[in-house]
Amino acid sequence: MEFRLDNIIGKSKAIRDVLELVKKVANTQATVLISGDSGTGKELIALALHAHSDRHDKLFLPVNCGALPETLLESLLFGHIKGSFTGAFANQEGLFEKARGGTIFLDEIGEIPQHLQVKLLRALESKEILPIGSTTPRHVDVRVLAATNRKLKNEVEAGRFREDLFYRLNVMEIFIPPLRDRPEDVPLLVEYFIQRHNPDLKKSFVGIDEEALRVLMALPWKGNVRELDNVIEHTMILAEGERITLKDLPQSIVAGSRGHAPFTFNLRESLRQFEKQHILRALEQVGHDRKEAAKLLDISLSSLYRKIEELEIG
Repeated sequence: MEFRLDNIIGKSKAIRDVLELVKKVANTQATVLISGDSGTGKELIALALHAHSDRHDKLFLPVNCGALPETLLESLLFGHIKGSFTGAFANQEGLFEKARGGTIFLDEIGEIPQHLQVKLLRALESKEILPIGSTTPRHVDVRVLAATNRKLKNEVEAGRFREDLFYRLNVMEIFIPPLRDRPEDVPLLVEYFIQRHNPDLKKSFVGIDEEALRVLMALPWKGNVRELDNVIEHTMILAEGERITLKDLPQSIVAGSRGHAPFTFNLRESLRQFEKQHILRALEQVGHDRKEAAKLLDISLSSLYRKIEELEIG
């Protein structure tokens, strides 16, 4: 699969920092843990890491660890021996062997059962796997990339994820920030999605008007880039004309933008918006205990009260 860094759309400092990290890590053998909310594009980063590595001409095999039952997942990853379980009519290579010389991408690694965490740890530490029903380990040459939308450190503390596996996976972490924290990437993403969907939808949109774009930039995008893509495709299917306008956007999207401050390039107003949202998040974190919020923000209680009044925080 042909995939380069310029396939990742964005101009924000957050995305530029991610891409710089990808460049530094790609051509190493390091295991990489890619973290971030659902829909932020973790698989795109994994593809970029593979494409810019010395394994780029070998297989890239993705597997969603949360989409398969434990028995099927174990067989898929490590293979099985004929007769090892009902339905095992022949020897079967697992993805670790099929990806020899290449990359295996373990998406939603936080969902993997603890029984398989032990086998995965062995694969990472000794480069050996044990197919179901076999007593003979097999050497594997494969780079492992993993992704999660969970905070694995919290999963370790809760006893749901092995600490030794966490540290083995977390040799290098690449965090992809949510779209709500980088609204300046929305215009580029919208333009990209319009151009990508035009041929399939037999449309000829040339862009989006400023009013509609402001609405999209003001949204929190809980589903991140994936949600934005879906909204643009939905809008293009129903809309007519050359440009997407405010009336073309789904009413739920327009309604959802109300109550969110519109994006602005004015530095003073942008800083004011950021400061207000930051304080609101701190207050939510501590159950609106202002004394605790002040400690969390590392400011005095009197400064917090002044900021609350200045920023008109209810």
